[in-house]
Amino acid sequence: MVAPPGGVLDDAGMDLLFREAHTANAFTDEPVTDEQLRAIHDLVKWGPTAMNSQPLRLVAVRSPEARRRLVPLMSENNREKTAKAPLTLIAAADSDFHEHLPVTFPHRRRARDSLAAFPGREGIARFNASIQLGYLIVGIRAVGLAAGPMAGFDAEGVKKEFLADTNRHPMAVVNIGRPAPGAFAPRNPRLEYDQVVTTI
Repeated sequence: MVAPPGGVLDDAGMDLLFREAHTANAFTDEPVTDEQLRAIHDLVKWGPTAMNSQPLRLVAVRSPEARRRLVPLMSENNREKTAKAPLTLIAAADSDFHEHLPVTFPHRRRARDSLAAFPGREGIARFNASIQLGYLIVGIRAVGLAAGPMAGFDAEGVKKEFLADTNRHPMAVVNIGRPAPGAFAPRNPRLEYDQVVTTI
């Protein structure tokens, strides 16, 4: 199919990533493989971040023991779907991202040292990891899976249970897998162009 005006993806690609994609609340039992997770990362890593900082860190909750630790930390309405999802990711912002800058941002030699004592470093990490979280959702869709991102969880509890003794800060929990029948709620309305865009 020819790409529509204003884009290079065909309708099927745009539907897959945006127009027909929904947040999934239920999944089949089909596992999400390490290869699929790597394929998602291989897409997401190319999304732009400030100073190529790439602060998003993921904890893949696979084992029954790890899931038993996570589920009680979810909001009540998120527990069952997290317990049953084939794979759950804890998405966190790493405020020690600057340690990687000699490799990821090599042309700015003093970037790591200048950020080491910078009080706004955690804010940089959270902002850019939030951008990457958006890439993650689209990357999950791009490999043919569905995402169920959630902010309803005990962030302090997840930090203590899974990210203790790190400078990583949990931002979201994302269930991923093949959507089960009835996984999608009806789509809510979206704002129109003129409600969003102001031209000056």
